[in-house]
Amino acid sequence: MVNLGLTRVDDKVAAKHPGLESYAACQSHAFMKGTGTFLLGIAGLFTLQKVIQRKLPYPLQWNLLISILASSVGSYAVTRWETQKCSDLWLLLETGKVPDRSPVKVSHQTEESKGPQKTKYGDVIE
Repeated sequence: MVNLGLTRVDDKVAAKHPGLESYAACQSHAFMKGTGTFLLGIAGLFTLQKVIQRKLPYPLQWNLLISILASSVGSYAVTRWETQKCSDLWLLLETGKVPDRSPVKVSHQTEESKGPQKTKYGDVIE
């Protein structure tokens, strides 16, 4: 029996997808890593700002706001990165292939190398 969050997956579905349990464990780990990043980020940034406040005093509310916002961005980035790895794992387990995530290279041709071209209407462009 595989659990996805609070939902239990039927054994027939789990049998069709043998990597489902690994994927669920990976996703759970990704979300916990994101939560940990958020909590540790708040604590670390709050402490860092307390040290900075000795030189540059500003209200506590800004200290909290900056800590929470920066930690949210960091937590989102970590969770997104880890979730992407889980998606790649799922595709590998289901298809046997690793998806290519490299950026597409655009070839730039010079004007001289193009030569004459035809439009969709049959006209020749030189």
